[in-house]
Amino acid sequence: MAAAIGGGWFAYRYFAKPVVLTVAAGSADGEALALISAISARLTASNSHVRLKVSDAATSAKAAEMLAAQKVDLAVVRGDTSGLADARSVLLLTHGVVVMMAPSAASADSLGDLRNTAIGVIGGAVNRAVVEALKQVYQFDGARVSFQDVNLNDAAGALASGKVHALLTVIPLTEAYLAKARQLFQQERAKGSAAKLIEIEAAGAVANVAQYYESYDIPKGTLRGAPPIPSDDLTSLRVSYFLVANKSVNADAITDLTQSLVDAKRDLLSQFPILGQAAAPSTDADALIPIHPGAATYYNGSQQSFLDKYDDKLYYASLLLGTLISILVAAWRFARSGTGSESMLEPLYELGNEIRNAKSDAELEDIEKRIDDILKKELTKNAGANADSAEMAALGLAAHRLHYLMGHRRMLVRSTAVSPTGATQQ
Repeated sequence: MAAAIGGGWFAYRYFAKPVVLTVAAGSADGEALALISAISARLTASNSHVRLKVSDAATSAKAAEMLAAQKVDLAVVRGDTSGLADARSVLLLTHGVVVMMAPSAASADSLGDLRNTAIGVIGGAVNRAVVEALKQVYQFDGARVSFQDVNLNDAAGALASGKVHALLTVIPLTEAYLAKARQLFQQERAKGSAAKLIEIEAAGAVANVAQYYESYDIPKGTLRGAPPIPSDDLTSLRVSYFLVANKSVNADAITDLTQSLVDAKRDLLSQFPILGQAAAPSTDADALIPIHPGAATYYNGSQQSFLDKYDDKLYYASLLLGTLISILVAAWRFARSGTGSESMLEPLYELGNEIRNAKSDAELEDIEKRIDDILKKELTKNAGANADSAEMAALGLAAHRLHYLMGHRRMLVRSTAVSPTGATQQ
């Protein structure tokens, strides 16, 4: 019983205890951290088996570094971030689109037409991979096109002062981010010049040399609806944002996490519209970031039930528990057997000496009563089906011998009480 209770308690603690995974997230605008924090709170509120502990990494690159160093289990990263060799995708969060904006007075409509232009790169190091990919296709040196890092808060001022002539950023195409993009041109609108988007006409070639990007058409009117900006679908690039896990993280935990994330997405969609773009990552063998086996199990619908998953463990645990109980029962019976042998036979053997030394019928009757009491007690204790036959046989032999001694001694006592002439002594 102790083993059964202990095993049940251990099993309950093992299966009911939440699994806590650490996740690193960060972005210049803080949206990535806010989103993951909201998801973490939702998992806790819904009593999910897997919980998230959020760590602020400030940038996607830093989050990837923490994941590679195994300081965290999960990270929110951009597809063009380096150091993702050990990363495995769990959820495709959203896509970031390369948006290049310039005042409407700019003469060039495409990146290849720009001349003598300084492009301000919002985010700096975060978007350095984009700039390097563009440089592999476009001849910027000959066209005297340069790139300068600008802070988000300084971007509008740099554009208004002429320090830069265009701005490059990577943002999801959601209303919240597009509103921020429009605000960068408030001062230009005061001068009578609105914003326009610059086309990356060689997006396909860029995607070929940097496979973490793909060609993407920005829909007509994305930046502004009346008049529409752009006036027609515009070719650009986009890159994916992933929630990834280290490949060493337990597959069962990732399966449970993936299911919880899909449930949380529905609950948080109104608060974070960007989750409308969340989807399953690619399961192809040549995917940019291979999918984690635990996530693949959920997306493929191949989750196992509790019994299927733990069938072998439960089987061997039951065998072990049964063996342990058998050993305990055998030890108890052995100890009980030793105690019983002493309690049945030793007192009876001792009574044999008292019978031999008895001087009267009264003493013999007292001894006989004590024998009956012992026999009654021991027969009652061993009346069950599990009584030891050998011990019962020994008990019978001992009782038979005592009765023989009792009869023999009674005859001797009575014979000494009769005179030699046959008359009873007075």
